[in-house]
Amino acid sequence: MFRFTRIHGALALALLLPVAAAAQPAQPGQPAGMADAPERLVWDLRPLFASDAAWDAERQALLAELPKLAALRGTLGSNAAALRTALDTLSALQLRGERVWVYASTQYSTDSRAARNQERMGLMQALWGQWGAARAWVDPEIQAVGSDKVEAFIRSEPGLARHAVNLRQVLRAARHTLGAEAEGALAALGPVLRAAGETRSLLVNADIVWPSLTVEGQTVRVSDTGYERLRQHPDRAVRQQAFAAFFGALRQYENTFGSTLATRVRAGVVEAKLRQYPTAVAATLADDEVPEAVLRMLVAQANAGLPVLHRYFRLRQRMLGLPDLAYHDIYPALVRSERRYPPDVAAQLTLDATRPLGADYQRLLQRALSVRSMHVRPADGKQGGAYQTGVYGLVPFVFLNHQDDYTSLSTYAHEWGHGIHTMLAQAAQPYETARYPLFTAEIASTANEVLLSEHLLAQARGRDERLFVLGESLERLRATFFRQTMFAEFELQAHDAMERGEALSGKKFTALYCDLLRKYHGADAGVMQIDPVVCQEWAYIPHFYRPFYVYQYATSVTAATHFAEQVLRGGEKERETYLNVLRAGGSAPPHVLLQAAGVDLATPAPYQALLRRMDGIIDQMERLLDQK
Repeated sequence: MFRFTRIHGALALALLLPVAAAAQPAQPGQPAGMADAPERLVWDLRPLFASDAAWDAERQALLAELPKLAALRGTLGSNAAALRTALDTLSALQLRGERVWVYASTQYSTDSRAARNQERMGLMQALWGQWGAARAWVDPEIQAVGSDKVEAFIRSEPGLARHAVNLRQVLRAARHTLGAEAEGALAALGPVLRAAGETRSLLVNADIVWPSLTVEGQTVRVSDTGYERLRQHPDRAVRQQAFAAFFGALRQYENTFGSTLATRVRAGVVEAKLRQYPTAVAATLADDEVPEAVLRMLVAQANAGLPVLHRYFRLRQRMLGLPDLAYHDIYPALVRSERRYPPDVAAQLTLDATRPLGADYQRLLQRALSVRSMHVRPADGKQGGAYQTGVYGLVPFVFLNHQDDYTSLSTYAHEWGHGIHTMLAQAAQPYETARYPLFTAEIASTANEVLLSEHLLAQARGRDERLFVLGESLERLRATFFRQTMFAEFELQAHDAMERGEALSGKKFTALYCDLLRKYHGADAGVMQIDPVVCQEWAYIPHFYRPFYVYQYATSVTAATHFAEQVLRGGEKERETYLNVLRAGGSAPPHVLLQAAGVDLATPAPYQALLRRMDGIIDQMERLLDQK
């Protein structure tokens, strides 16, 4: 458990400054295309390192420290003080490593084309592997000391309290931990095994020559960012052209994408076997002590709820006035809104929407919005999407591609959910237990989306504005619950096929994905047409290179909906129950933590409640549409 880990979640941030600063020279991590952006919209990485040279000096200093860890080997069972000294040393080095990692990864995100950023990431991957190899003996040695002796050490040495959670997790994993030599070899190979994701990223962000379309007299490059914008276009012909161009470009690289993804799947399957797990999914979920029953229950309940999803699609067809429905008809707003949400407006709306979470939450959010810790606007070479990353003790860094539309507003609130979750956990927990697992990471972000929807609905004037907000709420549930579960089912099928000894290729992935698209979107029932070209969409999803990550969006929106409704309907007790989940960080297994807070995701009840909410929103919209 005492590993160099990347703290990384989806995120969005913007600064609450009313006046734009004068244009500044490009900062570290800022691509040339952002040089004219207001300073407040570009993060300042100097709290991490003053310069690239300072970063490299620290990286080399860390490399020099790694051989010294060998002196600690053989001491962990000597006495409680020796164990504490070793673990404190490892924690301090890991924190320094995270600072170096975040500096490199944030710059790579803002311009993955730049050779210096690619090289810096390569150096970090190498450091990551060397760190893993240098500390590979730690877990086996703790396990050799044994549970009884370690527990006695914890009782006798107060300084071990901060390490107790990780110590116990290491002891629980003893059956799946290899010898020190094998662990060291696997750690050293880690960057190689994960290289498929970097290859995929370079292919998408740097190497593919994306097609262009002429839309309303302007040339638009249909890269992932351009596609995400055009898929919402009100003109159906434009959407159809964008889908054909984007997925057609991906199809040219079907074999390459198939090879990279198959390599990642194979790595997970092989490691699971080496560690004596029954399946790759069991191995992945074991890290956070999440029962496999949670993932299986999610998939089962989503499949049982497909009639609700299909009901939404029929409502969408009605509202868009279409004779039929196709995959390129999912994304345009059901009701058009010309309202814009620049970063300062998004900041204020996020503050207003999260007021029910109390004064402490508001204070942390205002503090975070007062410093330059975000990268806001799209730019050439900048990766798509949004995320949060950070280092213990600093305001988190937030990465956006903000385009002033409603999706950008929702992403802003979503990502600041991550940011304040991080700040709450760091305020309540020591470094060793402040890092929350993925299973709870998306709860705070999606709860903010629910609060934002309810806030905007309360402010809505007139039928169309209410329909707009309700429609966006429905789309959030579709995209976060059903779509992410479909992704999880695709991952399950791909890993199951590999474990059965079947070969995986680009064409096989396309066939698997196409069957799921047809099932989830009701193709055989006449709900939606699925053009074969969109079956390349699997190649567009970067999360598949982080196996069994996406299902947690769906479980999280389920738990988040529960907590948001409790906060809005209840009082201080309900609010504190929710905030205490966030403050807990990684101090307890996430499934156990949620059970104690009233949400058991291994049972049907939470999912059925979410489906009832979705049905209720459709009811409201149909009543509004029926009004004369």
